Amino acid sequence: MYKIFFRLVFKRLDPEQAHHLAFRWIRLAARVPVLRTFLAAALAPRYRELRTEALGLRMHGPFGLAAGFDKNAVGIDGMAMLGFDHVEIGTVTGEPQPGNPRQRLFRLVEDRALINRMGFNNDGSLRVAARLASRTPVFKPVVGVNIGKTKVVPEEEAVADYVKSAERLAPYADYLVVNVSSPNTPGLRDLQATEALRPLLSAVREAADRTVPARRVPLLVKIAPDLADEDVDAVADLAVELGLDGIIATNTTIAREGLGLKSAPGLVKETGGLSGAPLKERSLEVLRRLYARVGDRITLVGVGGIENAEDAWQRILAGATLVQGYSAFIYEGPFWGRTIHKGLAARLATSPYATLADAVGADVRKTA
Repeated sequence: MYKIFFRLVFKRLDPEQAHHLAFRWIRLAARVPVLRTFLAAALAPRYRELRTEALGLRMHGPFGLAAGFDKNAVGIDGMAMLGFDHVEIGTVTGEPQPGNPRQRLFRLVEDRALINRMGFNNDGSLRVAARLASRTPVFKPVVGVNIGKTKVVPEEEAVADYVKSAERLAPYADYLVVNVSSPNTPGLRDLQATEALRPLLSAVREAADRTVPARRVPLLVKIAPDLADEDVDAVADLAVELGLDGIIATNTTIAREGLGLKSAPGLVKETGGLSGAPLKERSLEVLRRLYARVGDRITLVGVGGIENAEDAWQRILAGATLVQGYSAFIYEGPFWGRTIHKGLAARLATSPYATLADAVGADVRKTA
């Protein structure tokens, strides 16, 4: 039913317009008590065997919504209603910004992919923090907060910009993510180099500890799939050295060659980050490499090209304790979370592993 609706309605709309329309419907449904209860029961069934502990947090399952869908923390309950066990909001920047000029979001339907050059459009950390502070949750998913650099802030002032956001948002975050891997903010990916990343992560860690002394706010870093293997290793080693809580692998890619893209050449050439199915192989490869390097010392989050339960299961076997999705949600619709959970429970039941935690990294350990 949803696929017919997608072809007849959403596919005819500008992708960003379709996003806002669908998100508005989700938020409205989550405000109606009887309706949201019915939808949560239908779309977010709970499987005891999928209960997950990660980052010192307990979740109904390992499947979450990646950053980028709910940039401003306006629809957390709605996304939980649809079956996401954790919701990562953002990317939020120190100051509000409109992002890049439209059109800045493109569907590659034949490839089940998206290209975006949104440019961190968001309300800014002050307003988002106020929104989180005033939130009265109906559902209680784990809420991650993804922070990035304000575009107009020069690179030499990036640390202070991230610290500002961390100080404002850490009190309301179940975990924090430092995003240094979006291709749509000039110079941002330069911060992935360990000589720049070390002082940045150290400063954000100190800011979170100073602002929230009563608890440790888990801190993760999100990296690009375009990093060379040696740079992936360097980030992994740095994360362990600094006592980071996790790494999210991976963000969107600027690559186009070698991905077997079928969409029209003019569409494929649009600048921005490519997400969705074509990212699957490289994202899985980076995840395997990270787990081989860090093992169980830090939490790994697998994201990029996850379309179905088998993809999610493969990420878990490759070392991911948590998995996230976004692009496939556009193509699969509101029953996506339900399908992922049902499929994961079925795979665990027929596997040699007693618990989901036992399966984490199992494929990598076999080849070690």
